Amino acid sequence: MDLRTLDDTRALARRLLRRAPGGSLVVLTGPLGAGKTTLTRFLVEALGSEAAVTSPTYTLVHEYPTPQGVLVHIDAYRLPDAAALEQLGLDETLERARLVVVEWGAGLLPLHPDALWLELERHGEERRATLRNASGRPLGWEA
Repeated sequence: MDLRTLDDTRALARRLLRRAPGGSLVVLTGPLGAGKTTLTRFLVEALGSEAAVTSPTYTLVHEYPTPQGVLVHIDAYRLPDAAALEQLGLDETLERARLVVVEWGAGLLPLHPDALWLELERHGEERRATLRNASGRPLGWEA
């Protein structure tokens, strides 16, 4: 899916939520500046919250209450590996959250076969999003 405008990213968030039932894990990958935190902001918005979303780079985890349940936003960039994130209680978080979004969480994909993987690419001003399953197979956008 091409992301030419912020409205395209907002539409992507709505489509992603249709694919992600309660308790879903969404792993976001892509280079710095690809739009991972912006997408998370639009996910929070699509879930009915007006919370100010910021990157959890230094705190590791931010939680945003929404009318549909909490969205947990994790930044795994500074963690040594997926095991470190698992030790933080990821399974318990998935049980209580509407959605768990992990930036830089590719190491989680082999451990969570039901995860959705959204790969964000950036080439100059052009951005693109590809939805995959945990094993890397591209998925369509239909719910």
